[in-house]
Amino acid sequence: MKNLLLVLACTLLAACGRGGSDAGPARGIAAPAFEAMGLDGGVRRFPEDFADKPVIIDFWADWCRYCANSMTRIDRAWREHAASGLSVLAVNVAQDRATAAAFIERLGVGYSAVLDPGARITRDYGVKGLPMTIFVDRNGLISGKVIGELDDRLLAIQLDRILPETR
Repeated sequence: MKNLLLVLACTLLAACGRGGSDAGPARGIAAPAFEAMGLDGGVRRFPEDFADKPVIIDFWADWCRYCANSMTRIDRAWREHAASGLSVLAVNVAQDRATAAAFIERLGVGYSAVLDPGARITRDYGVKGLPMTIFVDRNGLISGKVIGELDDRLLAIQLDRILPETR
């Protein structure tokens, strides 16, 4: 199992890079359901806990050099659009709780984060590199994804798709 996680981590590290969008579930299909343990000890269920809300699902790890920038941009957007129901779920890929929690605390992001220790969620979403960000509309359908660092322009484009008031 440790070898599998090491191979997965090395593969994701090699793919860690700047924005693109050609892996994982296709736009317009239902986002895969999952259940995961939150850093706070609570269980998060997607999509049940996020019904009728637009959601950003962000896959990350503390060793990914682009993840921190993407996560702070997502945090700003989440705070700006929280009144519109925007939710964020950060999925940590194959790291322990202490490592993930320390990174979240250092960044100061306020949205929910969960652990994916066996990388099942990561596989279900076809994650090929980190960060990878999935945008899900109020109906639970994937409206877009970005592989690599999420800059302000890409974030604005994706938010326009899931938040009607930004159009």
